[in-house]
Amino acid sequence: MESDEIRRAPVRRVPGVATHPVAAAAPPATVDEWGRDQRFINVLSPLAHLRWDVNVGGAHLLPHHGALIIINTRRLALTPVSTALALSDELDRPVRFVGRPDVVPFGPFLRRIGGLLAQPAEIAGALRAGELVVLGASGTGNPRHAGTIDPNLLAPAIREHVPVHVAATLSSMIGRQARVEVVGALRAGRKRRGPLAEVELAEQAQRRLQDLLDELGGTRTGVPGPRLAGRGLTWPTHAPTTASACTTRHSVDAAHPRCC
Repeated sequence: MESDEIRRAPVRRVPGVATHPVAAAAPPATVDEWGRDQRFINVLSPLAHLRWDVNVGGAHLLPHHGALIIINTRRLALTPVSTALALSDELDRPVRFVGRPDVVPFGPFLRRIGGLLAQPAEIAGALRAGELVVLGASGTGNPRHAGTIDPNLLAPAIREHVPVHVAATLSSMIGRQARVEVVGALRAGRKRRGPLAEVELAEQAQRRLQDLLDELGGTRTGVPGPRLAGRGLTWPTHAPTTASACTTRHSVDAAHPRCC
């Protein structure tokens, strides 16, 4: 009986020995629980760099845990995608973006590069797990205009108690140069509860984003003013309307023509 077991032992080891070279050659899986595939992104990264040459500023203001980053977007542009990829390269950590469709073939492709459905539950899950999530405002025809922000998609940041940042983006439809400028987290002037808190935060974020776009230079030159560049500053309720502020704003626009 013992001799039979000895003779069968090598036979039982054959399947493991036969598949060992294949297992050793195959790299470990890089797809996370939201479907982002780091290996796939590494393959696409050279192509993305050919399309966009992004200058990132203020990335050090983002926390090491979860945060929501609101950006301006231009119609017919992949601004959330390029912003998420640029921040991911700058920070050396995954950065996700909201807005992938739930249809093939675009949905699965965008999911593999970090796309999330525009659903509060999916955004909340990513923020709860400590992820950085880029949320685009509604697209506009002018790259210097901040569109409206959906309060329902901001609600997860309030519920999960994560900071909300705004980041101005500048790019061109035909050129490679682009810019992402992140500023410190928003501070609510007063605390509300319920749906009004989401609406108030959405309006505040739009105003701050517009202020930043007004003070921002070009895709390579100019920095936001000290009122916007700092971390944890108290934000004014409305954009400045004094004569001196208007003069400064016009001088900035004249020195740095708007992107097309």
